[in-house]
Amino acid sequence: MQSPMRVTVLMGGVSDEREVSLASGCQVADALRQAGHEVVAVDTVHGPLTRDEEARLLATGVGTRPPTVPSGLTEPTGLVQLEAIAEADVVFPALHGGQGEDGTVQALLDLAGVPYAGSGVLGCSLAMDKDVTKRLLRDAGVRTADWRAGELRSEDILGALSLPLIVKPVAGGSSVHLYLVETEEELGEALAKVSGEVLMAEAFLSGREFTVGVLGEETFPVGEIVPQHRLFDYECKYQPGMAQEIFPADIPESLSEQLRETALTVHRLLRLRDFSRVDFIVDEWGVAWCLEANALPGLTANSLLPKAALAGGVSFPELCDRIVRLAFGDRRRSRG
Repeated sequence: MQSPMRVTVLMGGVSDEREVSLASGCQVADALRQAGHEVVAVDTVHGPLTRDEEARLLATGVGTRPPTVPSGLTEPTGLVQLEAIAEADVVFPALHGGQGEDGTVQALLDLAGVPYAGSGVLGCSLAMDKDVTKRLLRDAGVRTADWRAGELRSEDILGALSLPLIVKPVAGGSSVHLYLVETEEELGEALAKVSGEVLMAEAFLSGREFTVGVLGEETFPVGEIVPQHRLFDYECKYQPGMAQEIFPADIPESLSEQLRETALTVHRLLRLRDFSRVDFIVDEWGVAWCLEANALPGLTANSLLPKAALAGGVSFPELCDRIVRLAFGDRRRSRG
């Protein structure tokens, strides 16, 4: 039997995905305790949490819309001074969006010499920047929808892409500020709503949506997502009954193998490590298009990666245990 470890789970943060992170972090902490580890849960805004506070957060759940970001910690430099960080065998960042997923927190942990689960600075940075991700995919021959990114105007977008299309921030997740645009008027409204951020306009792909979870150098069975809305948006992702998530997907073995092989290619291409999730659209002609890769995917027991793991015979506590043991066993790996 392997020895238990002291694990500090980081959650919360100040991004639009704060509620999702709190849900992930509390459930990861519980799963790791079930696996026999000594766990401290830390909200990066308010500090270490008691078990009662964890229970209240779990009961609150994720709302139908992204939360208002709380005032509080805006620079995470104080994290490395926490006793819970210094004494941990492994830190598990269950953070989504912002500084928790763009490599900032990972850089601090590297400087502090603290082993942590998940991708390093480079992997997080590459996966968070969807423009850079798509450039790397294109150059590697992985199909991805045509796009434009930067300081975009309506005329620039319509001169390069056809309607319908997707408008979203270059950096972000959980479909926050993601808009399906079908008219010129809707395009102007979408651009106004995400003003102040680096934008991406992307050709809309119609088809079946699939996801592949990666753990180490393995992939889990492919899952299919069937949302109630036209897009797998924030509400469909986090509200019960708003999407069917079918594991394993009812698809030919040849397509399953293709998606799993491509997911592992993308995982390696973006320098991801320990775990990730890669999403695809397969169009009406059977062509697979990579949507994006998630360096720190959602980790509630009902999230896509844990469901994929369960379809592969791996329970949620075992999944979390394997992630921290990957991180701990690879503490001498090169940073980034």
